[in-house]
Amino acid sequence: MENGMNKNFREMLLGGMIFSAIICSVISFSADEQKGPTPYPDPKSEKDWAGKGPIRKFNWMDDNRKWFWSQREKDQGAIVFCGDSLTGGWKDLAKAFTGFKVANRGIGGDTSRGLLFRFQEDVMDLNPKAVVINIGTNDLTAMGKADDVISNITDMLTLIEKKNPATLIILCTVPPSDNPKAPIKLPEKLSLNENIKKLAEGKKNIAVCDLYTAMADADNKPKPEYFGQDKLHLAGPGYEKWTETIKPVFEKLGIK
Repeated sequence: MENGMNKNFREMLLGGMIFSAIICSVISFSADEQKGPTPYPDPKSEKDWAGKGPIRKFNWMDDNRKWFWSQREKDQGAIVFCGDSLTGGWKDLAKAFTGFKVANRGIGGDTSRGLLFRFQEDVMDLNPKAVVINIGTNDLTAMGKADDVISNITDMLTLIEKKNPATLIILCTVPPSDNPKAPIKLPEKLSLNENIKKLAEGKKNIAVCDLYTAMADADNKPKPEYFGQDKLHLAGPGYEKWTETIKPVFEKLGIK
C-alpha cells in the first residue's frame, strides 16, 4: 500500500516537473518572440517622454528601430553614429571609414528628444567604442529652443557616463541650412553650436567635429557644393567633407 502511494506520488511529481518545464519553455519562447525595441510613447502624451522640446514621430521610425534591433549583435563595439536624417542618409558610412567598425543609428525626422528616448537601446546597448552625435536640426525647424537640445544631449552624455565613463564621444555642430520649408532662426542655431562646443570643454573623452564651420560660407549660408537642392540635406560631397572633418578628431581622441 505504502509503496503504491510512493509510486503514485513520484509519478505525479515527475508529471508536474515535465509540465512546468513545458510551461517555462513556452514562456521563454513567447518572450523571445516579443523581443524588440520599446515602442514609442504616444506623441500627444508629453509626460511620457523624457527630455525637453519638440516631439516628432513618423511610421518609418518604427521600421528603422526594428532594423536596428536586428543588427544589435553584429554591431557590438562599433563606433556608433546617431542623429537624424543627416546621419541616417549616410548610406556609405562603412565605406567612408574603412578599417573601422561603424554603425549608423540615424533616423530621418528625429529630434533630440526622440534620440534621447531611444538612446539606451539603439546606442548604449551596442557597448560602443565611440559615439558620434549630430542632432538638433529638426528641433530648430520645429521652433524648438537651443537650450532644450543642449539639455537633451547632456542627458545622453549622462547615460554614456553611467554605462562606461571611458567611452569616446564626438559632438557634431549642426550644419548650416537654407530651406524655406524648414526655416531656422540663425541666432538659435549659432547658440546651439556654441553650447555644443562648451559641452566638450575640459573633457578628455569628448571632442567636437565642427560641421558648421566646415560647410557654411561667410554669410552663414550652406556652401552649395555640400548640399542637395533643398539646401538642407547633405549631398555626396557633404559626406566627404564630414569624413575629412571628423578623421582628425578620431586621431585626437585616439580612435583607431
